Amino acid sequence: MTAFDPPWFDPAMPSRDQCVLRHALDAAATRHPDQIFALFEGGLTWTYAQARAIARDTAEALSRLGVRRGDMVSVWLPNGPEAVRVWFGLNYLGAVFAPINTAYRGRLLEHVLANTGARLLIAHAGLTERLAQLDLARIEQIIVVGDGGTALDGVVALPLTALDGDGSRLAEDAPIEPWDIWGVIYTSGTTGPSKGVMQTYLQIWTTGRCTYGYMTPDDRMLINLPMFHVSGTGSLYAVLTTGASMALKEGFRTQRFWEELRETGSTTTAGLIGAMADSLAKADPRPDDADNPLRWVCMTPISPGTVALAKRFDFGWHSGFNMSEVSAPLVTQPRSERENSCGRPRAGVEVRVVDEHDIEVPVGQVGELIIRSDLPWTMTPGYLNMPEATARAWRNGWFHTGDAFRRDADGEFYFVDRMKDTIRRRGENISSFEVEAEIASHPAVLAAAAVAAPSDHGEEEILACVTLMPGASLEPAELIAYLAPRMAHFMTPRYVRILDTLPMTPTNKVRKAELRAPEVLAGAWDREAAGMVLKKERLSSR
Repeated sequence: MTAFDPPWFDPAMPSRDQCVLRHALDAAATRHPDQIFALFEGGLTWTYAQARAIARDTAEALSRLGVRRGDMVSVWLPNGPEAVRVWFGLNYLGAVFAPINTAYRGRLLEHVLANTGARLLIAHAGLTERLAQLDLARIEQIIVVGDGGTALDGVVALPLTALDGDGSRLAEDAPIEPWDIWGVIYTSGTTGPSKGVMQTYLQIWTTGRCTYGYMTPDDRMLINLPMFHVSGTGSLYAVLTTGASMALKEGFRTQRFWEELRETGSTTTAGLIGAMADSLAKADPRPDDADNPLRWVCMTPISPGTVALAKRFDFGWHSGFNMSEVSAPLVTQPRSERENSCGRPRAGVEVRVVDEHDIEVPVGQVGELIIRSDLPWTMTPGYLNMPEATARAWRNGWFHTGDAFRRDADGEFYFVDRMKDTIRRRGENISSFEVEAEIASHPAVLAAAAVAAPSDHGEEEILACVTLMPGASLEPAELIAYLAPRMAHFMTPRYVRILDTLPMTPTNKVRKAELRAPEVLAGAWDREAAGMVLKKERLSSR
């Protein structure tokens, strides 16, 4: 199995043909026109030449609808050929792709539409009923993909055929530059309104190259992460700019994952993130587990469970750290087994762990991760129409991630928690991330979230909210008995609440604020009330 040896990323400025969608697609279609670019569900296939022709035709149709270079268009579609077609058509024209999470509704949906200021919305017919009775801001036209759809007062509805253009009539204009904006990706909005992260072509190219730098034109990537998320768009962009191919799926399906890899001949995937790897690891072993085409995967986080998964199914792995605002600044060594490590800074970035005054903290201490880049335009220029949020994030010339990290003496960086989610108990700072990882390792646990709960003794106690695997049963006392030998006594939850579901954001992050509500704690099992008191082990000095 071929590995790669960091640094595999050259931090020099790439050419337009390397990193700008229009020019990269033109170059690829000229170099290998008949090579497969995309496999879609249902058997549809695009070559690189077909992908370019579809992008040009769609761009010409969008221009006839009044879309101009730099205009923002809201796109509300699931993964599929229509979503790729619209994205590529917009960027080929020089316009901006603003995808909307397909789970959005209500005020959050209103906020995103208003924030983009888009006049054109391209949406799946099954989603349009959510738009009724909403303030649609500046939307004037909607292109409906699929049958049916809800009529909207004051908005002109157009069929999908409105995107059928003639690329031969597309007027050529000035080249698109690496620092131009290709798209806006919306954050989850766990602490306030979702922020639209503006991304340049150079940023998305850098993200893909740093995360998927092991890919060659012979690779095929199974993409099952959504195209409104940086993991979905970044992986697809890496396929395009490396001349590889992709098999695009609407979503991740645990029971079908290995079959989809085999059916499509996919040698890599867009990533195994958190619960995705946990779900695969908990499947019953089969004698043919290692008989699959998977060659290499980026997995987050690194844990004994994810390492065991990679060895069981015989694929290589690495990990790292990324968010919508940056471009994979930390990357691990291949096959690293350092638990929870995000690796070291890649070429071209500086990374620090700092206190609340932006002063670097000593090795081993926890602080906020801040980042800056040697090459301009490889990180977000800011949040769309949110200058105050942009200024807060870019204090003192560094981007502030809001993530708690620590660094060890070897220069490896470790994710600890979101800054707002750390728990202070009995004089100890506790990572909710680490508590959740231990709970999730129990075979009956599907997902877990740890939050702070009020304490009678000052500071905080730990409340663990847990959902179970289908058909599984688990008593809170059983869970504590499982955790006690696996974690420090002060990290073991006092309270356990077993729930049917965890409240999630539309980007699949737990809404921890809802779990801190008094009524959640009121229904929780109390370890101390049950007589399970855990104490520090006393060691003899002799």
